Amino acid sequence: MTFLAPARLALLLLPALLLAVYVLAQARRGRYAVRFTNLALLDKVAPLRPGWRRHAPAAAFLLMMMLFVTGFARPAADLRVPREQATVMVAVDVSNSMEATDVAPDRFTAARRAAGAFVAELPERFNVGLVAFSGSASVVVAPTTDRRAVQAGLDRLTLGPGTAIGEGVLASLQAVSAFGAQYGDAAPPARIVLLSDGSNTSGRPIEEAARRAAATGVPVSAIAYGTPGGEILSQGRAIPVPADGPALESLAQATGGRFYEAATGEELNRVYEDIGSSVGYRTERQEIWPWFTAAGLACACAAAAASLVWFSRLP
Repeated sequence: MTFLAPARLALLLLPALLLAVYVLAQARRGRYAVRFTNLALLDKVAPLRPGWRRHAPAAAFLLMMMLFVTGFARPAADLRVPREQATVMVAVDVSNSMEATDVAPDRFTAARRAAGAFVAELPERFNVGLVAFSGSASVVVAPTTDRRAVQAGLDRLTLGPGTAIGEGVLASLQAVSAFGAQYGDAAPPARIVLLSDGSNTSGRPIEEAARRAAATGVPVSAIAYGTPGGEILSQGRAIPVPADGPALESLAQATGGRFYEAATGEELNRVYEDIGSSVGYRTERQEIWPWFTAAGLACACAAAAASLVWFSRLP
């Protein structure tokens, strides 16, 4: 938390001064009471003292002043607020390695289900597009608010040879640029969510795609999908198909995105949920003085109520 008018906090000296005066007054009051030397008679003729209740209204009043002064100093904090609009490109690896069954029922089926659930949970005003990449990359669905179109695109995906991760990023950037052109300088923020279960074997290198994404200000959240022991059968031989985690992590870091690893369908769902939360909200510095004002009013009401109930007067 920060203060936009920190100099006003000097006014906190006022409640501190009042506290010092109150303590001094209570000390003098105690000395006056001791002058009545017959304590046994004092217990009989004087009413029972209220003890801690005598100080409660004063404490609430001082706390009220402190809260009001703090609010007057215009406190501000970084808060998560919903985005009104954004463009999200979902890039899915459709290489033959997605046939591996180390993720039930297989990587491809689990990935499509998780991506569909992710798209369905995004805010309605978000534009979502779909890119598929194997040996090359293509835009399956241009950014749109029509979730059924994106789901239909996921259902149409088919597998192919090769893994062109860099091309998947570049195709996504091209789709974002074409869509944002209609808005000019007011184009909504964009994010690429890329899932891959292998290493870059085709097309332009990942490093080139990362530089392009960083230059255009589009973060890439990369998901390394599958287990280290994943295999597919090719001509009767078992071929290992582990995901290239370090390369995808470098891609995410270079573009300001996040890197995830998912070894099961459940983990992939949780990853998409986390990405959806980060994409759907932005961090914004806002003034929070109403919080302190509300707390100060509550303390004022508490001080008045306690004084009326216990002493039949306002503080």
